[in-house]
Amino acid sequence: MKVMLINPPSGSKHMDAIFMHEPLALEYLGAGLKQDQHEVVIFDARLESDYEAVLRSYQPQVVGLTAFTNQLAIVKEMASRIKAINSGIFTIVGGHHATVKPEDFNVKDIDLVVRGEGVTALSEILQCLESNKVFDSILGLGIPGSEMYLTPSRPHPNLDSLPIPDRSLTLKYRGNYCEEWMKPLASIRTSLGCTNRCTYCALWALTGGKYLARKPELIIKELQSIEEPNVFFCDDESMCDWQRMDKLADLISESGIKKKYYLYARVDTVLKHPNLFAKWKEIGLAEVFIGFESFTNQQLNDLKKNITIEQQYKAAKILNDLKIGIAGSFMVDPSYTREDFRRLISHIRSLKVDLVICSILTPLPGTQLYESKKAELITAKPEAYDFLHTVLPTKLPLKQFYSEFSRLLIKATPLLTNLKFIGKYEKGTRLRTLLNSWGIIKIIRNSYRLHE
Repeated sequence: MKVMLINPPSGSKHMDAIFMHEPLALEYLGAGLKQDQHEVVIFDARLESDYEAVLRSYQPQVVGLTAFTNQLAIVKEMASRIKAINSGIFTIVGGHHATVKPEDFNVKDIDLVVRGEGVTALSEILQCLESNKVFDSILGLGIPGSEMYLTPSRPHPNLDSLPIPDRSLTLKYRGNYCEEWMKPLASIRTSLGCTNRCTYCALWALTGGKYLARKPELIIKELQSIEEPNVFFCDDESMCDWQRMDKLADLISESGIKKKYYLYARVDTVLKHPNLFAKWKEIGLAEVFIGFESFTNQQLNDLKKNITIEQQYKAAKILNDLKIGIAGSFMVDPSYTREDFRRLISHIRSLKVDLVICSILTPLPGTQLYESKKAELITAKPEAYDFLHTVLPTKLPLKQFYSEFSRLLIKATPLLTNLKFIGKYEKGTRLRTLLNSWGIIKIIRNSYRLHE
């Protein structure tokens, strides 16, 4: 069968210019489809807009879409337009939001919803389509109707049983994928899940609380097939299984692979295994994304972060001493006062991180935080779930809250640190990067308008 997989628009061109990762999940699906002898194309609507022209020329029998929560309305509108072009196209939606809240896709223009891992599910769906069989026996589906029917959940497979993502399907886009100064950038998944239980995160719940990991030897095989000089480990937490990552570092060194790496790690992981980070520095670890999240131990406890402020300083010092870049993540609680914003700015500056990533604490569907806060939500607009808008009541007036949030982004990093970080970009892109950053700040300052 002919299949078209679409990665929807993100909704923010300014953010896309700063970080845009390849649609790895769709590349996994594409690899599985090609193994089954289906034809497949991937369309990245963040980089191209006219998916309708491709639909008309390629004429797929099946279209697959993926969506995060803030893309819910976008994807439903796309499904409607696809059906308007050809009502015979079979539309399938998967991805994070489809997994945690499939009923939101119970609309007439969507034929099936996939919950959880999609490689095997999509293969089985196409088999049923070809043989004109019903889908009830397939695990992990949401079947639209007057009420959505959910088939039993699909256990997540052994990661080593999945095919290597087919990156040839995104060949024409690959020069655009980036993470800040790391461009071009490839993504690789070496594990899934997390050993921690933060209330705002759904990722550990999606694997049933298990930490799933790939064998280092298979990761080496995939790394050797990647042409990009920069690689993002899109794991939920890469270093949980430190012995596996220690072995992987040895294999990378022995193989002669020369790349720069960017990965997620927890504060306590850095504290427990400083020598592991030193070893990874030697083989190319350039930057680590760390969720510091707050400036108070009370909020860290409320979020079940299981770290302390003292540990934050120790972890930051370890990475700074190793000269590994730190992308520090911090969450703004909607209950913040002006004094809280100032205390957060002071705390961020004292940690001496290279890049500050600030978001608004957002109770995403599928998280413990969502279940405890859903009665307090002030908006049902999916586009508000982008971590740049509040979906909870604020203590400050909304206009003032967003003004303080935008000020935080300007003041949290000293000018010299900002200039040093911008210096990592290629010369021809530095001014554009600064303009994009200011564009984001301007959008945030005016974000109160979404609530009007």
